[in-house]
Amino acid sequence: MPEFKVVSDYQPAGDQPRAIEGVARAVSAGERDMILLGVTGSGKTFTASKIVEAVQRPTLVIAPNKTLAAQLANEFREFFPSNAVEYFVSYYDYYQPEAYVPSTDTYIEKDSSINEEVERLRHR
Repeated sequence: MPEFKVVSDYQPAGDQPRAIEGVARAVSAGERDMILLGVTGSGKTFTASKIVEAVQRPTLVIAPNKTLAAQLANEFREFFPSNAVEYFVSYYDYYQPEAYVPSTDTYIEKDSSINEEVERLRHR
């Protein structure tokens, strides 16, 4: 696997160097739960990229929605052009699993709606 090396004209600034060092140290010490908090446009993705570079480990990034997931994947691809950056999302726009409500003896059938565009992209 190629080394994780960030390609960017940016340099860590402000609180970023301390965050990179602190999170990298925590990851190396085996800590698993951390939050990188910052306002929009403050460089969280760049900071996360530098953390990946510091720890040299494959990393799973989870986003709260498909739009942000796509944005993050694109930015990570730019920061890591020599590494695999993959984008995995559910192809469902809506998914309601089957359910049974014992108090009313009601069975609720599974219901779902597949996003055709995402489904197409899954099979490229």
